[in-house]
Amino acid sequence: MRKYIAAIGQIDTTDGWEHCMSTAERFVDEAASAGAKLIAFPENFSRYNGGHTPAEPLENSPTLDRMARKAKEHGIWILCGSIFTPAPDGRSYNTSILLNPEGERVGRYEKLHLFDVTLPSGDVRKESKHVCPGDHMTMVDTELGKLGMSVCYDVRFPELYRHMTLKGAQILLIPAMYSRETGRAHWEMLVRARAIENTCYVIAPNQFGVGSRFGAWGHSMIVDPWGKILAEIPEGEGLALAEIDLDHLDEVRTSLPCRANRRSDIYGDI
Repeated sequence: MRKYIAAIGQIDTTDGWEHCMSTAERFVDEAASAGAKLIAFPENFSRYNGGHTPAEPLENSPTLDRMARKAKEHGIWILCGSIFTPAPDGRSYNTSILLNPEGERVGRYEKLHLFDVTLPSGDVRKESKHVCPGDHMTMVDTELGKLGMSVCYDVRFPELYRHMTLKGAQILLIPAMYSRETGRAHWEMLVRARAIENTCYVIAPNQFGVGSRFGAWGHSMIVDPWGKILAEIPEGEGLALAEIDLDHLDEVRTSLPCRANRRSDIYGDI
């Protein structure tokens, strides 16, 4: 499939799991009615309560099971942005799951990069206190193209996306829960940079929220290999659609042969 419609769903998790799930299901219905072949949701799209967010077992996940039924109902690919799943050491993985149109789990990725920082004020923030990092990259060959999976903070590490692109990725998935502070300053630039430098489509659904629990920036977007924003949801919950055209991707890569012009003899395969 060289040309198709992709959708992004922007969700505010403030009102809890049932609100998030019913909103996600409604967005799947609407996207499918509009002809979309893929819909992507944000990081922690079904619930978020910081380090107290409960982990869901992969084999009997209420979130994934409901999304799988929707995928099968409409014959649509669904990126379940991420949920927390149990890790062997008692922490949780931040796990992104790709469902095919039969509702089968064909892609699984655990977030690699964790936000651990000690601020000049002495404030310590350690995502790794509750989250266990993954240990592998994930790319999935599909009828929609080769998809490279990532989550949120990963977007600040361009080497991950370069490695996936060199292994054939055409579409980069970046579900996120970017804060309002860093989102306002960096989100659009980072997402468009990953598209431009890798000549890839980027599908980047972000949470939105203004509650005291977590202020999420929103501005979910789909960006083409030229860096053009094809669709964006500035604020609030919503759905947006854009066309993915792999022939256009090939044309951009032909006119901007960055990968062919690389000097891997000097700096290696990164």
